[in-house]
Amino acid sequence: MSDLLLRLATEEDSREISAVLAAAFREFEALYSAAAFAATVISPDEVCHRIREAPLWLAEYDGKIVGTVSILPQNNELYIRGMAVLPAARGLKIGLALLQQAENFALQNACKRLFLRTTPYLDKAIRLYENFGFVRVGAAQEDFFGTPSFLMEKMLDYR
Repeated sequence: MSDLLLRLATEEDSREISAVLAAAFREFEALYSAAAFAATVISPDEVCHRIREAPLWLAEYDGKIVGTVSILPQNNELYIRGMAVLPAARGLKIGLALLQQAENFALQNACKRLFLRTTPYLDKAIRLYENFGFVRVGAAQEDFFGTPSFLMEKMLDYR
């Protein structure tokens, strides 16, 4: 996709990234507790904190920020968080490109496992994760500020 650019985010991108998160999750807001939604749709200040903490990529399509993913390396594992694609940009394989970016980072840094948490009602995202090789680990629990969520993981093979 020649019109797609993935790049590391800078603090100057924080407002737009926060807006992408808000737009991507707005349709699901009623399914989240208020605290879970606030933890999902983070403020520009929290975006800046994540940018300083670990890599956070954004996807630009035709020069506009349309997606984002944040990671957090933990020992030999990589936690994927804050992944979102604008509703108008879904279907363009932007989520797939963001997952590939995160996995490439994991492979370059000898991580053995990718993992993420998601909510059971994000059907399209879950399908993307499963098609990318993630599997569910355990049942959904009301552990995300009172909102059901479950763990998904992908083991990385270095053969």
